[in-house]
Amino acid sequence: MNLKGRSFITLKDFTSEEIGGLLDLAADLKAKKKQGITGNSLKGKNIALIFEKPSTRTRCSFTIGCIDEGGHPEYLGEHDIQLGHKESVKDTARVLGRMFDGIEFRGFEHKKVEELAKYAGVPVWNGLTDDFHPTQILADLLTMREHLGELKGLNFVFVGDGRNNMANSLMIGMTKMGVNCVILAPRQLWPEEGLVELCREYGKASGATLKVTDHIDEVKNMDVVYTDVWCSMGEEDKAAERVALLKDYQVNDELMKKVGSDRVIFLHCLPAVKGNEVTEEVFERYADTVFDEAENRMHTIKAVMVATLGEN
Repeated sequence: MNLKGRSFITLKDFTSEEIGGLLDLAADLKAKKKQGITGNSLKGKNIALIFEKPSTRTRCSFTIGCIDEGGHPEYLGEHDIQLGHKESVKDTARVLGRMFDGIEFRGFEHKKVEELAKYAGVPVWNGLTDDFHPTQILADLLTMREHLGELKGLNFVFVGDGRNNMANSLMIGMTKMGVNCVILAPRQLWPEEGLVELCREYGKASGATLKVTDHIDEVKNMDVVYTDVWCSMGEEDKAAERVALLKDYQVNDELMKKVGSDRVIFLHCLPAVKGNEVTEEVFERYADTVFDEAENRMHTIKAVMVATLGEN
């Protein structure tokens, strides 16, 4: 696997073999970290971390991953630079690309991270946009592999807002990796049809199916039940409307009983609003797995930086 110099904007840009290679690298880096072994593949590298949206896991993962491999991370918050305000994204990209060896962006408009990648001349990594959250999917896939073994042939359901950045990204990641995927959401919150069709094409190549449905009974025999907040960052004004739409799609004891599988795991990208998308009881029952998933953000993000920028 040679990803040197590549940006990481969406999993659409990566083959199943490349995604699998990143998971293998992340597992190796994780095992070494547990033994107290860190690397120097980013020695002498300076990494810009641009954050329009606040973050716990993404910020900490890029910071620790960079330092573990000998690099220097520089946090650039919303008010620290002029990105898209007094200075165009294109010009900011060309400035930062001359000063930094890699750039992470977490923000709202997906076109900003695309423009950074187009003009920076160094690898750019998507830490989350309104449309996609690819580093989270790597952590999800690694967690699934750790708990359930081989990914190919697993049955996965996302329950909730089927057109948010997590549902979009999960559809791509699951269908690329041969995981049968169900998006369970009210019809008003179904994903964009063009992306669904694209992911069905990925599924044809990997042997995975993709179904979009509003029928709760479709959770039967799932290996993974996944949910996310009902209101993404910046959508707080829609909270009441979302609760009304999604109240029947809460991951609770009744839904988990419908699954009817002894080996099912529950995942959540966090932060969780317990009592909305998931009950406290279900969350705590599967908390160890959810926090494995949170930890795996660090190992998979480190793998992305090492693979695209690292010296060895």
